[in-house]
Amino acid sequence: MSNKNRIHAEFKNPTFTIIGDGETEKWYFDMLQRTEKDLNIVISPRLTVKKTLEEQFKNVISESEKRKIYKKDQVFWIIDFDTILSETREAKKGKKPASQEFKEYYEKLKKRDNVKIIINNPCLEFWFLLHFKEIGRFFNNCDDAKKELQKHLTDYKKDEKYFKKQNNDIYLRLKPHRNTALVNAKKLLEFNFEYPNKSVSEMYVLFETLFPE
Repeated sequence: MSNKNRIHAEFKNPTFTIIGDGETEKWYFDMLQRTEKDLNIVISPRLTVKKTLEEQFKNVISESEKRKIYKKDQVFWIIDFDTILSETREAKKGKKPASQEFKEYYEKLKKRDNVKIIINNPCLEFWFLLHFKEIGRFFNNCDDAKKELQKHLTDYKKDEKYFKKQNNDIYLRLKPHRNTALVNAKKLLEFNFEYPNKSVSEMYVLFETLFPE
């Protein structure tokens, strides 16, 4: 690294790249980005186009390489584990299960200091739910988590118009309860491949990086 690049790297604000494959993730982080204008956030893909696990993994690697110049830059890969389990059940005979494929990617990415994998089990709606209550029960699928969430956000809808309401978007609605969500998520600890039937949200890792005390 040249002296010029080194000086720039030491003083620039960190860049946070968020990679996901769901519409809800894209809409939620779009609203975070709209509100938290002081943060350098890159959301990838920019359009909600369905990507395979392999394509997402390659994207994470590519972004990780781009960010190596500055050690404070971070790449976050957001995973809904119910999608992994669904693809595993639907895998054709002889094809590697999505759960095994993801675990192999997970092990490779653990070696990269600037990459953090954030797992929601079953899905992002469980993270939303933790803003309102401590809950440890396992949800078999995202629809069950969504039904529980609707006891607190009674008008909740999984569509772009709802997520991006002007002056009342999903991020703004949840932000006042974020500390509650962080406490509740931490109590559930990290995802463990040996116990996939346990509700988990590692989103606290992301938010504690974005908003350090």
